[in-house]
Amino acid sequence: MNLRSPSLTWRETGVLAGGVLMAVVLRALLLPMRGLVGDLDQFVLWTHGLVVAPFGRAYDQNISFPPVMVYIWGVLAAIQPGFRTVVDSADPAIRAFMKTPASIADIAITLGVAYALRSRSRWAVIGALGIALNPAVIDVSAWWGQYESIYLLGALIAYLLAVSGRNGLAAIALAIALMTKPQAAPFLVPFAAWVLARDGWRGALRAAGIGAGTVVVLWAPFVAAGGPAAYLRSVTTYQNEIFSVLSLRAWNPWWILQIVAGGGDFIRDAVPIVGPATLRWVGYVVAGLLELAVFLAVRRRPTPEILAWGLAAAVLVAFTTLTTMHERYAYGALVFLALLLPDRRALVLWIAFSIVFTLNLLAAIPPTPEIGSILPVGGPLGIVGSISMTAISVATLLVLVRESRGRPSGAPDAAGEPPERTSETAPEGQQVPAQVVG
Repeated sequence: MNLRSPSLTWRETGVLAGGVLMAVVLRALLLPMRGLVGDLDQFVLWTHGLVVAPFGRAYDQNISFPPVMVYIWGVLAAIQPGFRTVVDSADPAIRAFMKTPASIADIAITLGVAYALRSRSRWAVIGALGIALNPAVIDVSAWWGQYESIYLLGALIAYLLAVSGRNGLAAIALAIALMTKPQAAPFLVPFAAWVLARDGWRGALRAAGIGAGTVVVLWAPFVAAGGPAAYLRSVTTYQNEIFSVLSLRAWNPWWILQIVAGGGDFIRDAVPIVGPATLRWVGYVVAGLLELAVFLAVRRRPTPEILAWGLAAAVLVAFTTLTTMHERYAYGALVFLALLLPDRRALVLWIAFSIVFTLNLLAAIPPTPEIGSILPVGGPLGIVGSISMTAISVATLLVLVRESRGRPSGAPDAAGEPPERTSETAPEGQQVPAQVVG
């Protein structure tokens, strides 16, 4: 991306560059710190295992990530010879090394948001720095050492490609996101609706084939040693034994139920409630119905704005309705709501979400005991936070559905600007290609 594009003034370019530099410095200071020691230790141990055994046998370890993260760890192991002997994250240099890929993805997402909003230069700066300097984003990547930003980068690239008319390449980027972490799965819903509406069944099947081919290629080095089956066993163990609870400190309706019914203790989601039905399956049914609403909305009016609303709504629907949610799994909404600036509804939801999401992260895993005492994850704060996150999710879905029904031609949008011309508002017989939001 050329930041010094005609859409950005020199002053705006300087502010953006200065903000990105500040974001890099903040991350550099946090990278060597301990973060989530248990997870980092496990990541280091897996990376060590890639060095001392054949790469194709990576899944002989209990790796709970699809292959993209294995490739990234393999690159880290090739660069840093210390992984031949290091098996934990006690060394600050090793910790920094393990956290670096996610922080690089943070900056890449920042530039992607700026690119998407480039024709609205002031909002491009606000949206980009709202990601780069957001406490929640910094916390997840540079402090905790989690890899959410990597799959979100893939989803953002898929969006930018899709709204530029490159659905085949978007399918590759989306497949890479899904093969980074399965938490990218909700993005399949609005993207599937987009491709079906824009390219028809033939185009949708083509995109699905490209995505499936990408998945096959990514798994290819691990098939001979039974990697895919081993991965599924690991994920099943995590889901059914380790994380089989209503909410893993994610502020959603399930967290309220745990506070009220369990006194703050975790409640298993796999206990039958009526016949064989469990609370986990209740979550699946509700999520499925609401994701269907997302699909139909995007398919009804496949514009770049609707796709962005759909991606944000799909993430929030999954976060608020499914069990076993971690607090950080709502992160994607922060990125895709930013693409809708300066729409006032998106701006309000973006700010509100950022506040609630950040508080959830800080309360779930406090950086210091003092913060933990100020922000208890349970009790009244957890209930208010869960209600707020649910309200944000409902509002996002309602805006998506309302916008999908369209507005009269020439009517101003919520930002007071006339609607962009699309194939729906173009004169009969003329097709106007979709433009990137902004």
